[in-house]
Amino acid sequence: MDHYTARKRNEYMEQEEDWDRDLLLDPAWEKQQRKTFTAWCNSHLRKAGTQIENIEEDFRNGLKLMLLLEVISGERLPRPDKGKMRFHKIANVNKALDFIASKGVKLVSIGAEEIVDGNLKMTLGMIWTIILRFAIQDISVEETSAKEGLLLWCQRKTAPYRNVNVQNFHTSWKDGLALCALIHRHRPDLIDYAKLRKDDPIGNLNTAFEVAEKYLDIPKMLDAEDIVNTPKPDEKAIMTYVSCFYHAFAGAEQAETAANRICKVLAVNQENEKLMEEYEKLASELLEWIRRTVPWLENRVGEPSMSAMQRKLEDFRDYRRLHKPPRVQEKCQLEINFNTLQTKLRLSHRPAFMPSEGKLVSDIANAWRGLEQAEKGYEDWLLSEIRRLQRLQHLAEKFQQKASLHEAWTRGRWPSLHAGKEEMLSQRDYETASLQEVRALLRRHEAFESDLAAHQDRVEHIAALAQELNELDYHEAASVNSRCQAICDQWDNLGTLTQKRRDALERMEKLLETIDQLQLEFARRAAPFNNWLDGAVEDLQDVWLVHSVEETQSLVTAHDQFKATLPEADRERGAILGIQGEIQKICQTYGLRPSSTNPYIALTPQDINTKWDMVRKLVPSRDQMLQEELTRQQVNERLRRQFAAQANAIGPWIQGKVEEVGRLAAGMAGSLEEQMAGLRQQEQNIINYKSNIDRLEGDHQLLQESLVFDNKHTVYSMEHIRVGWEQLLTSIARTINEVENQVLTRDAKGLSQEQLNEFRASFNHFDRKRNGMMEPDDFRACLISMGYDLVGVLQLCPRGEVEFARIMTMVDPNAAGVVTFQAFIDFMTRETAETDTAEQVVASFKILAGDKNYITAEELRRELPAEQAEYCIRRMAPYKGAGAPAGALDYVAFSSALYGESDL
Repeated sequence: MDHYTARKRNEYMEQEEDWDRDLLLDPAWEKQQRKTFTAWCNSHLRKAGTQIENIEEDFRNGLKLMLLLEVISGERLPRPDKGKMRFHKIANVNKALDFIASKGVKLVSIGAEEIVDGNLKMTLGMIWTIILRFAIQDISVEETSAKEGLLLWCQRKTAPYRNVNVQNFHTSWKDGLALCALIHRHRPDLIDYAKLRKDDPIGNLNTAFEVAEKYLDIPKMLDAEDIVNTPKPDEKAIMTYVSCFYHAFAGAEQAETAANRICKVLAVNQENEKLMEEYEKLASELLEWIRRTVPWLENRVGEPSMSAMQRKLEDFRDYRRLHKPPRVQEKCQLEINFNTLQTKLRLSHRPAFMPSEGKLVSDIANAWRGLEQAEKGYEDWLLSEIRRLQRLQHLAEKFQQKASLHEAWTRGRWPSLHAGKEEMLSQRDYETASLQEVRALLRRHEAFESDLAAHQDRVEHIAALAQELNELDYHEAASVNSRCQAICDQWDNLGTLTQKRRDALERMEKLLETIDQLQLEFARRAAPFNNWLDGAVEDLQDVWLVHSVEETQSLVTAHDQFKATLPEADRERGAILGIQGEIQKICQTYGLRPSSTNPYIALTPQDINTKWDMVRKLVPSRDQMLQEELTRQQVNERLRRQFAAQANAIGPWIQGKVEEVGRLAAGMAGSLEEQMAGLRQQEQNIINYKSNIDRLEGDHQLLQESLVFDNKHTVYSMEHIRVGWEQLLTSIARTINEVENQVLTRDAKGLSQEQLNEFRASFNHFDRKRNGMMEPDDFRACLISMGYDLVGVLQLCPRGEVEFARIMTMVDPNAAGVVTFQAFIDFMTRETAETDTAEQVVASFKILAGDKNYITAEELRRELPAEQAEYCIRRMAPYKGAGAPAGALDYVAFSSALYGESDL
């Protein structure tokens, strides 16, 4: 009997014995106790050839009382005093009471004088104490007290029977069905339970009393009428009578004990199988999700437009923010479940769980690493593609603008003709012109050549832009190439035509004598000024691509410098227009017919004024655009700083917490419950910090929506923060799981907190790297320090090395080259756990099977709870031995399979 059971029984005995001696017995109860206790005493005294008639009279001299104790204990009491005087009787009764006390029974307020005087209440109390000690005390089911154990035994035996619900030792027995059910459960041949009626309590009780007395050697201790007519029958009388049934059927309890052991083993196996199925399901779902996700991340087919690529980026952000985090939790939970399952299997001496092919924890880790590699590559590709499209869009816009300006220039009208520049260069107007007109045509041609030379850079720039768009794989490259080729072909033709016209004009120049110097001067100054105006208009309309406030400020500064040149340009414009005024003045002075056109240049003062007005309008427009760009870049800079401020706080916090959790895991102090409470508090603090990560995600999204991908204010990217956060969550979860497994180990193997502290201190001392793992040499040194000894382990000899290698396979089954704290504890406590073995389970089944080598489904259903009986029936293979009936089952092979062993 273990200490716990003894303590519980003693508590019950003290509670039962400490009864109120001043409380008068209920007359009905007194009658029931007198009859029951008398019958119980006689059932034992008859073995000595005697009996009692009157319970308070026949025990007064102490002789039959001593005889009763000798019969029920099997021991000899001191010789009784033979005298008949009162002091002789008191001495004999005291010898009986001393014997009772020597059995650990505390007698409260029961004295020999009261028994000798025939005190009925005290005599009944004494007999009840004897019944408790010798008939009931040793009854214990599942480490309960005697009374509770007897009640639990009755409940289990009568559970399958209709109209029976045993809750106590008084009213639950009034209809007699519970007594009949007890008899039928063990001897179904004695009572036809199906014919009993709940409305016939007298008949049921008398049936039970008669059958028990006739076939079970249990004397009739109760009257059916007394039980039925008493609102609450006497509990002690009922318990006394029912205990006789327990002892009568004691032989059958061996089968119940065997059934309990089998149920316990099956429950452990079912729970482990459930955990295995859950692991397989979680692993399959996670691997399937990774299998579906990786091809999506590896699809690097770009989109032709910026909007389409931004949609891809938004899809990726949704994946990182919404779809991946739950999978991170699933992966962490999967590892925790795997570790917990392996711990439970080790503690119950089951073989380690080996997942299906491809579903090992290492397989999942490898798949996860592949996923993260694909993630990183996909994100880098996305950002690179967006930058490329940004650049392409900028170049395409610039190309279109430059090409349009050039095409507009080539289509420009010659003042005297309705023709473009190619048509103008192809004219032969000089053939009928005067000398002055020819010279004018020549000067005009010179001005055109100057204009043509000024546009050479633009054409080269257009060709360079087209080349760059081709190199960057622009999706409308064919259209760009076609337009660029047309411009280049036209430019080559213009060059050829220009040279031909110059040759013709130079030949005609020899025939020309006069030239209007003022018009020439106008043409000489107006042409470059016009080019400057064209350049200014082009620059004011030029598009830009900047990424910072500094780059934008540089554009603003350049624009301010340009505006500073406008006063001087305005003075030049006035001077050029003054030349035209001087021409008109001379014509008026000398009565010359003023020419409506300048023979040297097609540009008119109106053209200059028009372009000047355009420049004046474009200046404030560009001012506004630059200011808007500066504002946008300032907003982006604020977003960068806002993100950096949070990231610079969150990054170190996460790193600090990771290190703190690592220190906690390596150097935990206090009880496991205190450690668990501390870790749970840490976990809650980390969970509470999640809102900061969410805010940072929001700022990161704003940056990406603004197409901001660099940040000089912080070394922490959102990816760094995410990885650190996932590492922190995994670290705290794993540390909590390690402590939970230590609790399982401690409880299963009965370790004290001091033993755990000693194991932890030794482990930490030899954990050189402070990473929660010992290397083999450190493990060997740790064993030496703890005084551990196995043959040859501590000697550097071949035999010792072989033995140490065998130990390493126990603590490092995966050959990782390290010993974890959980494996260390399992090894150091491997001999302490009280676990069932396959041999014990086989022996238990053999009892249920009536010593046969097989068992039937009917026997399993009768002896085991329904769920576990069906579990065995489904899993047991048919028995193949000779002489077995159809449907016989092989419990030996089944028991071996539970422990991963070959057939016993």
